[in-house]
Amino acid sequence: MPPLVSGAGAAGPRLNNDQLYKFSYTTEVLVDRAKGSKDGSVGYRISSDVDVNLVWRDPSSKDDQLIQLVISNVKIKSVAQRSAKKNIFLGATTQSLLGENKLAALERPFMVHLKNGKVSSFYCYKAEPASIKNLKRGVASLLQVQSRSGKVIENDVSGRCTVEYKAAQGQVTRTKALETCKTAETGFTTYIQVLGVSGDSSSVTVFTLEDGFIKSATAKETHILAVNARRTTAAKIVSRQNLTLVAIETGPFEAAGKNVASVVKSLDEKLYAVGVTAEKVKSQCKGCQSVSDSNITFNIIFNSAFTLTVLTLKLNASKMTICYGIIKKARGKLYDAGLVDCWNEISIFSLSFPLLCSSHSLSKAIAPRRFLALIQSIRKASKDEILQVLKSSTKTALPQVVDAVTSSQTPASLDAMLQFLNFADPKGLVLQERFLYACGFSSHPNERMLQALDISKGKIVSNDIKESVVIIMGALVHKLCQKGGCELPTVVEVKKMILEGPDSTQVESDVQMYLLALKNSLLPEAIPLFSKYAESEVGAYCTISLTALQRYDVALITDEVKQTVNRVYHQNRRVYEKNVRAAAADVVFSSNPSYMEVKNMLLSIGNLPRELNKYMLSKVNDILHFEMPASKILRQAMKDMISHNYDRFSKVGSSSAFSGFMARTADATTTYSLDILYSGSGVLRRSNMNIYAASNGAMLHGLQVAIEAQGMESLIAAKPDEGEEDLESFAGMSALLFDVQLRPVTFFKGYSDLMSKMFSMSGEPMNVVKGLILLTDHSQVIQLQSGLKANAEFQGGLAIDISGGMEVSLWYRESKTSVNNKGAMVVTGNVTVDMDFVRTGMEVSFETEASLDFITTVQFSEYPFLVCMQMDKTTFPFSESLTKYESLPSGKRYVSRRGHKQLLPGSEFPLHQENSNMCKRVFDSDW
Repeated sequence: MPPLVSGAGAAGPRLNNDQLYKFSYTTEVLVDRAKGSKDGSVGYRISSDVDVNLVWRDPSSKDDQLIQLVISNVKIKSVAQRSAKKNIFLGATTQSLLGENKLAALERPFMVHLKNGKVSSFYCYKAEPASIKNLKRGVASLLQVQSRSGKVIENDVSGRCTVEYKAAQGQVTRTKALETCKTAETGFTTYIQVLGVSGDSSSVTVFTLEDGFIKSATAKETHILAVNARRTTAAKIVSRQNLTLVAIETGPFEAAGKNVASVVKSLDEKLYAVGVTAEKVKSQCKGCQSVSDSNITFNIIFNSAFTLTVLTLKLNASKMTICYGIIKKARGKLYDAGLVDCWNEISIFSLSFPLLCSSHSLSKAIAPRRFLALIQSIRKASKDEILQVLKSSTKTALPQVVDAVTSSQTPASLDAMLQFLNFADPKGLVLQERFLYACGFSSHPNERMLQALDISKGKIVSNDIKESVVIIMGALVHKLCQKGGCELPTVVEVKKMILEGPDSTQVESDVQMYLLALKNSLLPEAIPLFSKYAESEVGAYCTISLTALQRYDVALITDEVKQTVNRVYHQNRRVYEKNVRAAAADVVFSSNPSYMEVKNMLLSIGNLPRELNKYMLSKVNDILHFEMPASKILRQAMKDMISHNYDRFSKVGSSSAFSGFMARTADATTTYSLDILYSGSGVLRRSNMNIYAASNGAMLHGLQVAIEAQGMESLIAAKPDEGEEDLESFAGMSALLFDVQLRPVTFFKGYSDLMSKMFSMSGEPMNVVKGLILLTDHSQVIQLQSGLKANAEFQGGLAIDISGGMEVSLWYRESKTSVNNKGAMVVTGNVTVDMDFVRTGMEVSFETEASLDFITTVQFSEYPFLVCMQMDKTTFPFSESLTKYESLPSGKRYVSRRGHKQLLPGSEFPLHQENSNMCKRVFDSDW
């Protein structure tokens, strides 16, 4: 047998005529946590004998060969060493696992056209199950090798991949760049990196060569998937293959023929060329139970035991009897858990779906957990089935069902929602807004969703809903552009609409609507527009434009834009409201300011209105204290005693700015900032709370709740500040959630509205955002080189309830603003290797509930008035779990569970010392 050499020699392994190469072959797959050991893994091993012989060789090219492979003596065992009680494969024969037909198909001969060391064609029976053909392709992948070092693009069972070969004496190492593999089955992932899932993959095959042929081939493929914000929530898949030459015996002679096709046809007419890459396998594991089935709770009914196909099954007496018995058990459990109201909210038509809790349970982890399970069910349902669920849901459950259906993001779910919602009905505003917000928070929107909102815009009767539609369209434009879809026809059309919108109308609310849509879109083309409206005579236009500019990448903020923002702050052309100037200062400090810009801002302190003076001083100290990017240039400018002296830095007031850490872990950092600006009379002008999350260099603006008030001085017979003499009485709140600006809400507008609200004020907060949000949404198909296929699904759900309120007591000369944030989050990751004869996998998850309250109390009976800010986090639970499982069609299964729960203590987040002193005085005076 000629040796395998580089250069002009053999391109790959060559087989000799009339010889039979006998190999032993094993492949195994393991699923475990990222740092798990083999013994603790779940999975299985397939072993067999493989006979290989040459069928035909092109007379003009020795490296053009047709070879036949025959698999025999197949055995399937557990990959881990377990006791007999826990070994589900013990006593099971290969035939009982695979079935007689599948085993016969696996042991049926197949052929591979090997050309220059590459698998050019793959021949087998067309009717063979896809899973069997893929296993055969996995064996064939170990015969594909080249003798020369270098990078090439190859086709094999994994797809079309970039591969690097490194040849040494008697050995060739093949490294496959798995991230380059192109396959027919693609998944999706969350566009926000902080909330997403990252992976690390490798595939290395080492060939040992002897006398120019493969003596052994050993492959190891590893995939690790982890949630970015908490990398211990991770899963690992390890696939190994080993092909070892055992003996060489006398075999059949070559067949005669002109080409491969004619030879194959002459030997077996039922053999077809079916392609080298893997085929899609549809799981048909009847009786295989998922991990959720092993919990004997009401979830059995709604997760698996009855899917929507109940409606299409024969509803005979026995079926209904079983159903009724289980329901009775479920009702008992619901009643015991204090959730009996949930039962009444889902009718028999939605038995496939997990029950959703009533709105008062949104701050509990059970809500997002059921929300995620419901999404999984909806993604498998048809439009008509989804419509049936929507129509049969009760009034209290329907908002959560709308959240789940919209978040499913399938063509069927979108069509169902558009048919179900009537935008011309003023009574359906809550459901319409829940639908729109779910669209805005969508993890992987497509052009169809944006197109649907554009179409529905013309049917809307509510101005609030119309505003929400346009604002959310801006968010969808941003997400689609991030995915490279900026030139899609609908995106181009919507971009044109929102870019031209502000200049196309004189209606103030419409201009704000378009500016907020552009703020969501983050289109670079909108920066000149924001720069223009930052100098507007309308304070709301200025504030929206300046806060929008602060969201852009610093590299996009040109010198011309900086000049505009500086003009606003320094009032070079006209007088601006204090909150506008404060917003301009924030933009300057966050946009890589120059030395002169910083120096001029420092020189302005002392010449500003009293409370703005104090705000700027607090802002400067916060930048220095928190080591923000502008701190270095700020320290340089403060070396000048004219800019930095006692007279300038000793101004008194109650306004403040402060930043701090909420949580710091190895994987993510969460920070908060609180900015408070008061009018000279002691009434709140602007309150701004922000929460940011950072992970692996990526940043997420998780939350912003801003409360603004103006024109309140008349209530306490105070003099308005400069530039604010003619402002209409107004108070409102706006929220930005996970980088999506939502429609602002108004507490009151106008003096008459103010007075009516004053006398009817109940002290109850006004709801800003309430619903269920799909935060993490990652779906991935992992085609292993062995021919096995893994599926990875990571999802994170958030139930959130944000409310805010403002109270003013003229009698006690006191005002109080509150922002209440309640939420519960559940993140789950499921990794399965699901063949039609065995299923193995694991689920990792964590969940938590939290409440964060921000309260500001102002006593303005004297000056300087007393201001106390409190930011409290209550004690909250945290739990995580790990479940690993294996199951067979016979019903035998192995399940391993681990987990822990803990209570994390609450705390009051620290602010500056001056605030602590002030709070003490406030509470002492109350006492």
